[in-house]
Amino acid sequence: MNAVIKVGGKQYYVSEGSEIFVEKIDAKEGDNVNFQQVLMLDNKVGSPYLTGVTVQGEVLKNGKSKKIKVFKYKSKDRSNRVTQGHRQPYTKIKITKING
Repeated sequence: MNAVIKVGGKQYYVSEGSEIFVEKIDAKEGDNVNFQQVLMLDNKVGSPYLTGVTVQGEVLKNGKSKKIKVFKYKSKDRSNRVTQGHRQPYTKIKITKING
């Protein structure tokens, strides 16, 4: 079974056994999480969500992604070059079961 779920304002195409990286959620490693906002299941499309369908997953890891560099630059003004770094927190989830 394949499904499209909505987590943190983004949509993810998942199937049983797949691992996804989502924005950080409040769950510890080893916890089970349920996703109620299922947009599509195989050929069924909800408007906007399907009722009675849930996707279950297990939290594998909470962490931060690789650091990216953010440059702020103003043309013809060399004194205002600013470099900042940013690490986005994430949660790695393994999809265990799709009920529907």
